[in-house]
Amino acid sequence: MKNSADPRFAPRLAGSVDLEAARVGADAHGNHAIDEFLAGRLTRRELLRYASVIGMSLAGGSLLAPRSARAQGAAGANATIRVAHLTPAGAVDPMTVTDAASLCLLNQTGEFLIDDDGEKQTLKPALALSWKPNDKGDVWTFKLRENVKFHDGQTFTAKDVAATFDRLADPAAGSAALSTLKGVLSKGNTKVVDDHTVAFHLDAPNGNFPYYVSSDNYNAVILPANYAGNYEKTFIGTGPFKLEKYQAKVGASFVRNPDYWGDKALPQRVQFTFYADQQAQILALQGHQADVMGTFTVQGGQGLMNNPEFKVIGVKSSAHRQIHMRVDSPQFKDKRVRQALALSLDREVIVKGLFKGRAQVGNDSPFAPAFPSSDAGVAQRKIDVAKAKQLLAQAGVPNGFDATLTTEKYMEIPDLAVVVQNYAKAVGIRINLKVESQSQYYGSGTPGKSDWLDSPLGITDYGSRGVPNVFLSAPLTSGGTWNAAHFKNPQYDKLVADYVAALDIAGQKKVSAQIQTLLLDETPVIFPFFYDQLIAARKQLNGVRFTAIAQLYFDRATLAG
Repeated sequence: MKNSADPRFAPRLAGSVDLEAARVGADAHGNHAIDEFLAGRLTRRELLRYASVIGMSLAGGSLLAPRSARAQGAAGANATIRVAHLTPAGAVDPMTVTDAASLCLLNQTGEFLIDDDGEKQTLKPALALSWKPNDKGDVWTFKLRENVKFHDGQTFTAKDVAATFDRLADPAAGSAALSTLKGVLSKGNTKVVDDHTVAFHLDAPNGNFPYYVSSDNYNAVILPANYAGNYEKTFIGTGPFKLEKYQAKVGASFVRNPDYWGDKALPQRVQFTFYADQQAQILALQGHQADVMGTFTVQGGQGLMNNPEFKVIGVKSSAHRQIHMRVDSPQFKDKRVRQALALSLDREVIVKGLFKGRAQVGNDSPFAPAFPSSDAGVAQRKIDVAKAKQLLAQAGVPNGFDATLTTEKYMEIPDLAVVVQNYAKAVGIRINLKVESQSQYYGSGTPGKSDWLDSPLGITDYGSRGVPNVFLSAPLTSGGTWNAAHFKNPQYDKLVADYVAALDIAGQKKVSAQIQTLLLDETPVIFPFFYDQLIAARKQLNGVRFTAIAQLYFDRATLAG
C-alpha cells in the first residue's frame, strides 16, 4: 500500500492536485500545510479545506477558479420550482434575521463574498475572487469580482463591501451578526483599497476569518452602500434571481435575473409558500402542491422517507442542541453533578431513536466530527449510570435532587427533553419539564429577561457553522453573548483565543484537544449529538443545492415531467 508520507507519491496524493506546482505560489502557511499532509498529519480533505480557507490555489484543484460555465437549456429548465417553506419568524432583514426560514430567503437574491460548500467542506469564490492573510493573520485582503451589478443597476464595488460590514459590526445597529463579529471585526475596520480590493483589519489574528464573511454568516449578504432599509420591498442583491413579490406570512416569488454576472438561472421562477409547521409542509408535498421543502426532520417525516415518490437528501453538519447547566446555580455549581447528568445519557440510542441514524454522537464540546480541527483522539464520553451515582454521592446529593428543565417547542427538542428526563431519573435526578414557545423561551435575548439565559437547566437549538469559532466563544467564553451556563473560566478563554489565532490546522488541532479535555472535565454544557441537515423533494426535482445552515439554492435546479 502507498504510504501517504512517502514523497515519491506526493504529486498525486491529492487527486488532480500537483503539490509541487502548488508550492510555487504558496506562502509559508500553505507550504506548512503541504508538509503536514505529506507527513500524514492531514488528510486529503483537510488539506483541500485548509487551502480554501487561506486562499491558496492548489494547481489542478480549481479551488479558487471562477465559477465554470454550464450548458444552458438543460432538460427541465424554465420551470417554476415550488417550495413548501416555514413562515419566517419576523421581518426578513439581513441585519436581524436568525431563523432558518428567513435566512433561506436572503440567499435567493443576495450573494456573499465566499460560498461555503458544506458538502465538500471547502470555500468557493462568489463576489470575492481570492483572499489572503498577512503573516500574522490579523489583516485579510480580498480581491473582488468585476462587472457585477445590483438588481437596481448599481455597480458592485469595494465600497459596498465596506458599508455592509460596517453595518453588521455596528453595536448600535441591532445587528444579529454581532454574535459572530464581536471581538473579530469592528466597525470602520473594513478598508477600501481600490474599487475591487478590500482589506479587513481584525481585532485579533483569526485563522478562520474567511468563514465570517462567507455564506456561513448568513446575515452577510452584500448590500449597496446606499442601502437604507425596507428590505422586504426590494430584496436588493446581485444574485441569479430577483424579487417578483413578497407577502408577509403568505409567500414570496423570485424570477430569473437576466442581467446576472454569471450563468443565468435555469428555472424561470422560484415560488415560496409559507406554512406554519412541518406537517403542513409535508401535506403540501404529498398533495403535489410543492416540489421541495427544506429543514426536513425525521420526527413526523417517516411517511416521506418511505415513499418512493420522494427523496430525502442530507449533508453532515455541526447543527446541534446544547443542554446547559448554570454553574452558578445551587443544583449545578458542583462539576461532579454536571458530569453525572452527562453520564446518564446514552448518546448512541438518542441518535438512533430521534434521528434514525442521521446524526453523529457528540462529546460535550463544540468540536463536531465535521470539523477538521476536531481531535478524534479525545476519549468519547459514554453512558455510565454507576459512575454518575458515585459522582452525585461525592457531591453530597446521594439521593439525587429536583430540577426544572426549560426549553422550546422546536423540531425534536420536546422529545429530547423527555429522553433526558427519563435518563436522568435512572441516576436520581428528578426533572420537571417546562416546554415553551420559542418567543417565550428566547424572550428579549438578554440576561434577566430570557428563560434561555436565566434557567438553571435548558435545551437550546444551534444551527450549523463551517468552523467552531462562534460555538466556542458566544455560549462558553466568560463574556459570551449566549452564555446560558454562566461559565467563566480564564483558562478556557485563553485556549479559545489561541485556537482562533492559529493559522494552521495542526495548531488548531493541538488546541482543540486541550479545549475538548477541559470541557469534558467542567461540563457546563452537554452536546449529545450533531445532526444532518435534510431536505425532502419530489423525485423529478434535480440540481437543488443546500447548506448545513438551511440555505437552498435553485439556480441549477431542473424539474422533469
